[in-house]
Amino acid sequence: MFRPHIPVNPLPTGIVTPLAQTHPTTGVEVRHESAPVAAAPTVPARPTVQLTPGSVLALAAGGGAVVLVVGAVLVSMLLAVAITGVSVAVIAVVLRLLIKDLHKH
Repeated sequence: MFRPHIPVNPLPTGIVTPLAQTHPTTGVEVRHESAPVAAAPTVPARPTVQLTPGSVLALAAGGGAVVLVVGAVLVSMLLAVAITGVSVAVIAVVLRLLIKDLHKH
């Protein structure tokens, strides 16, 4: 369970030559020789992306919308932290004054 297992590739890799076949009626072995395969020209895995003016405009609008939404979320979080800090400070001042008044009387 804790030992690494090496995966076994069930499919062969590399060049595969066909096996010799026997003719069913005569029993004579027949080999089919395949012609050498020329290497295919290298083609990029993904086609190049061509941007049209409309797609550039849509991309810019989408990016601007994302910036506005993220900015609004960050500003609202900062505002929530600031309001919480101010309220805690006010409560601390009020409690301090109350405790001081209790010690005087």
